[in-house]
Amino acid sequence: MTKADLVEIIFEKVGLSKKEAQVIVETIFDTIKEAFIAGESVKLSGFGTFNVRYKRARRGRNPKTGQELEIAPRRVLTFRASNQLKAYIERAHAAKGVS
Repeated sequence: MTKADLVEIIFEKVGLSKKEAQVIVETIFDTIKEAFIAGESVKLSGFGTFNVRYKRARRGRNPKTGQELEIAPRRVLTFRASNQLKAYIERAHAAKGVS
């Protein structure tokens, strides 16, 4: 699914113009990105939580050459699905009869 798909869904279901739907989608994503830059978590109730984690510097190894190197400290984004989302996926999966 892409941003364009989200714009199309909002256009069809809500009845806003495609331009208005695009502004809404872009505003939501810009706001979420700003929260990540500030190091904040983003919790979407019933969906899940995005967290910015700080990883410290550590020793690593180049798998191709075996040479040891220093991996710089960095921030990574993690996602933890809510229990409601997990249950919804399980129900949808079971309804399709997929094992």
